[in-house]
Amino acid sequence: MAPKFGTSGLRGLVTELTPDLVAAHIHAFAAACPMGSGIWVGRDLRPSSPALAEVVLSAAQAAGLATVDCGAVPTPALALAAMQAGAAAVMVTGSHIPADRNGLKFYTPLGEITKAHEAAILAALPRPAPADPAIHGPARRQAAGVGAAWRARILAAFGPQALAGMRIGVWDHSAVSRDLLAETLAGLGAEPVPLGRSETFVPVDTEAVSDQARAALAGWAPGLAAILSTDGDGDRPLLADGTGAVIPGDILGQITAAALGAEIVVTPVSSNSGAEASGAFGRVIRTKIGSPFVIAAMEAAGGKVAGYEANGGFLLGFAAQGPAGMLAPLMTRDSLLPLVAVLAEARKAGGLSALISRQPARFTATDRLENTPPEATGPLLARLTADPAPLLAGLAETEAARDLTDGLRLTLASGRVLHLRPSGNAPEFRLYAEAETPAAARALLEAARAAVAARL
Repeated sequence: MAPKFGTSGLRGLVTELTPDLVAAHIHAFAAACPMGSGIWVGRDLRPSSPALAEVVLSAAQAAGLATVDCGAVPTPALALAAMQAGAAAVMVTGSHIPADRNGLKFYTPLGEITKAHEAAILAALPRPAPADPAIHGPARRQAAGVGAAWRARILAAFGPQALAGMRIGVWDHSAVSRDLLAETLAGLGAEPVPLGRSETFVPVDTEAVSDQARAALAGWAPGLAAILSTDGDGDRPLLADGTGAVIPGDILGQITAAALGAEIVVTPVSSNSGAEASGAFGRVIRTKIGSPFVIAAMEAAGGKVAGYEANGGFLLGFAAQGPAGMLAPLMTRDSLLPLVAVLAEARKAGGLSALISRQPARFTATDRLENTPPEATGPLLARLTADPAPLLAGLAETEAARDLTDGLRLTLASGRVLHLRPSGNAPEFRLYAEAETPAAARALLEAARAAVAARL
């Protein structure tokens, strides 16, 4: 699949992310979007990221920008530091996708690029060949403490006893956030237990956790209050309870929003309906899938607004009061806040299982069909939208209502939900199921996945 640029940034196979292509996008970004005091650059731990980060830094220097090399840091930590410095940022990461692919995420001094920024960058391509950075570019500097500031924001808001007495596993794998997660837990009074560290890149999708990963979590769980982790670049959380059962990201989001006193929540149509059913919020706004859509709706809503996605990424749109201090807004997808907020609530509730049992009985399960190019998934979605009855008949379900906000979302006569859509940033077809129990959601998902795969 050729590299693709959109509001999730630039993504593609490493072999196709050539220096000329990457430099052209950096020059277009610099020409089309506000840069503020310069550009800050971070990267994840996949093998191709250091070389791609060097291309980004050199291209930014060639464009005449003050450049700051932040090294290997989580995406939300980079965004937080750059916004505080009034600077733009580029994160070199492929997020949760395999190591043979990579990408760039773009931030203006105000946060993630918008759809308008996306259009402006595309219009600015291609840019002229860059000048010699040794002659025209300002000196590059290194930034220390970017990850520490991300951690300190949470420690100041929750305090040193927030997780006291909890023994919590940290699934390290190859997440760039892994050491910061353990340091944060220790700073909150918990005992972090390192698990599954890998020096080979492991693609972890927190929205579609693999059976292999679920088995590993279950094996590690005895003796632990919880296990936490993130995806590769640290903007999506993963949390499992004391049995190793993964808690869906949208449940993490609704608990976090309520704990922080949000009055309005914004979440995509793929999140479960628990926010509405809980009665905890004055208003629930649904959007298309993707953080730019969530951010746009949050900005339009104003007030005490929070946003979250089904992958667990949480966005805070107001200055919230934590147990020990104020928590500054961060309008980009974050993993650390929902992990800590939910664990702190679980400690007060007597454990994660007790906390989850108090939530509305709406549970989601998600999976994907990988290596499915748009030329196959687009026509498939069109056929299913025109007539979903044969697919649903095989699942012993019938359609009660539909939502075409983003893909095909079917509310079924049983009260369950099936949502189908091609991924916007990877050659994948996404499937979402919602039901009254985790087992029912998983069963519906597995049956739908098999039926859809047979039609591709």
